[in-house]
Amino acid sequence: MKLALAHHDSLLRRCRYRNHRVLVISFLLVITTAVADDSSGGRWDLLQRSIGVSAMHMQLVHTDHVIIFDRTDFGQSNLSLPAGKCRDDPADLVLTTDCTAHSVEYSVAGNSFRPLTILTDSWCSSGIVAPDGSLIQTGGFNDGERAVRTFRPCGGESDCDWSENSKGLAVRRWYATNQILPDGRAIIVGGRREFNYEFYPKSNPSDLTTFPLAFLKKTRDLEENNLYPFVHLNIDGNLFIFANNRSILLDYNKNLIVREYPAMPGGAPRNYPSSGSSVLLPLKPSPTEAEVLVCGGAPIGSYTQAKVKNNFLEALSTCGRIKITDESPTWAMETMPVPRVMGDMILLPTGGDVLIINGAAAGTAGWEFGKNPVFTPVVYRPDGPTGERFKLETGTTIPRLYHSSAVLLRDGRVLVGGSNPHIYYNFSNVEFPTELSLEAFSPEYLSAANSASRPAITPSAAGTTELNYGKQFTLQFNVETLADSVSVTMAAPAFSTHSFSMNQRLLILETGKAAAVAGGGYEISAVAPASTVLAPSGYYMVFIVNGGIPSEGIWVHIQ
Repeated sequence: MKLALAHHDSLLRRCRYRNHRVLVISFLLVITTAVADDSSGGRWDLLQRSIGVSAMHMQLVHTDHVIIFDRTDFGQSNLSLPAGKCRDDPADLVLTTDCTAHSVEYSVAGNSFRPLTILTDSWCSSGIVAPDGSLIQTGGFNDGERAVRTFRPCGGESDCDWSENSKGLAVRRWYATNQILPDGRAIIVGGRREFNYEFYPKSNPSDLTTFPLAFLKKTRDLEENNLYPFVHLNIDGNLFIFANNRSILLDYNKNLIVREYPAMPGGAPRNYPSSGSSVLLPLKPSPTEAEVLVCGGAPIGSYTQAKVKNNFLEALSTCGRIKITDESPTWAMETMPVPRVMGDMILLPTGGDVLIINGAAAGTAGWEFGKNPVFTPVVYRPDGPTGERFKLETGTTIPRLYHSSAVLLRDGRVLVGGSNPHIYYNFSNVEFPTELSLEAFSPEYLSAANSASRPAITPSAAGTTELNYGKQFTLQFNVETLADSVSVTMAAPAFSTHSFSMNQRLLILETGKAAAVAGGGYEISAVAPASTVLAPSGYYMVFIVNGGIPSEGIWVHIQ
C-alpha cells in the first residue's frame, strides 16, 4: 500500500493534469479500492440520495436536527417550498420569484428532512450557535452580505423557520469566519476585502462599528488566499487567527495583537481558495497549553493555474502543528498519506482522533477548479508516535469537492453532504455533477467488533443535562467490558462550510475512576470546564470513552 501511494505521488509530480487527467483519475480509483479493501476501519452509509439542496453549510443543533443550506442564486433547487411560501426577491441575480427551497432541516433520528425558507443570499457565509441554542448565521453575497439569519430549534415543527434581518451587520461579510466568545457574542472576522472584525449581537442596532485588523490585509495575495481565516479561541481568552500561511494572537477587547507566530514552513497558502483546514486539538483537563493543527491546502498559484491555464497542481500533503501557548512556538511538520485540498477536519469524540475527510488531490477551491477526488478519509492521532499518526480509512464512492461539508453527530457518526463545483445546479455533461445526497461515515469505533466496549449512558439520552462551571457531575452507564481507562469528553457542535468547522472544540474533562453501582452498571464523576474561556456558554455533546470507544453522546447545557 505504501509503495502504491509513493508511486501515486511520483506519478502526480511527473504528469500534467491537463494532458493525463484520465490516467491519474483511473489510478486514484484503483488506489481508493485498495485502501477500502485493505482498511479495517470505518463504514459508509448512504442516508438520502437527494435532499434537494446541496449542503454548502451544515450545523447540528441540540434537537438532533441538522440545518443545511446553500445559496439562493443557484436558480431552482430540487426541493419545492410549501404552497404559498415562494421567495420574492427583486434583487436576486437569477430568479426574482423562486418557489424552491435553499435550506432544509434534517432529522437525524428520522432520517427525514423538510424545506426551510431562506430569503437573502447566504452564499459563502458563516455562523455560530448562541448560548440559547439558536443558530446565528451571518453574511453572504448580494442582498445577503449584511444579513443576520436566526433559526431557533423547535424539534422539526412545521412552523419553525428562519427569521432574517437584512441589515444586521455593519459591513458586507462574504467568506468571513465566526467564533463564539466567552461572553456569548460572536466575533465576525474578515470577509472578502474587509480587513476588520465586528461583534454580534450589538447593544444598539444602529451600531456600525468595525475594528481594523491590518493582519488580514498583509496576508492577502493576488489570489486572496486569506479568506475564511482559521479562528480558534485560546485558553487565555485571546483569539488565534491564521490567514494564508501566517498567524497571530489577537486581544479583541483591546484590538491589540499580542503575539505574532512564525510563518508556517513551505510558504504555501492554507486558506480559501487554497482551502486547507484547521482544528484546535482536544484540550486536556485544566489545560495549560493549547495546540493548533493545520492540514492540506494548495501551492502558490494553484487558483490561477486552474482558472487561466486549465492546469491542476497537486494539492499539499503536509500538516503543521504549533503550541500557541508556548513562549517560543515553532511549527512541527508532518506528511499525510495523500495530498488534499478542500478537506474537512473533524474532532472525534474519543478525545484523541482527528478525522480528515472530503476534498481533492489536485487543483483548488472554485468553479470546477478541483480534480482527482480523495475518496479515502484519514484519521490523525495527535499522541501517536511520530511517523505513525495517520491511518487510512474506508473510502466512499461519492466525490465531495467544492461546497461540501461534514459535521459530527451525537451518535458518533460524521454526516457528509454537498459538493457543487458549478455556478448553478448541474447534473449532466460535467465531470462532477452537483451532489444532493447525504452520507454517514461511521468510524471504526462504531464497528460490531467494538460493541462489547461501547458504553451506553443511562438513563437514555433524551432531554438535556444542565451543567455548572467547575462543578462535578455524575454519569451512569452500562458496558459489557469495562476498560482500564475511562474518560469523559465534551464536544461543541460546529458550523461547517468551505473546509473549516467554526467553533469546533473538544475538551477532555477531569474524571474520577469508574465504579460499579448497586443493581448493575457503572458510574463516573466528571468536572465541568472551569470557565467560559475554556467552554463558552451553550449546548455541548458529552461522551463516555471506554478504552478509546465512545458512547453515544448526551446533550448538556452549560451557562
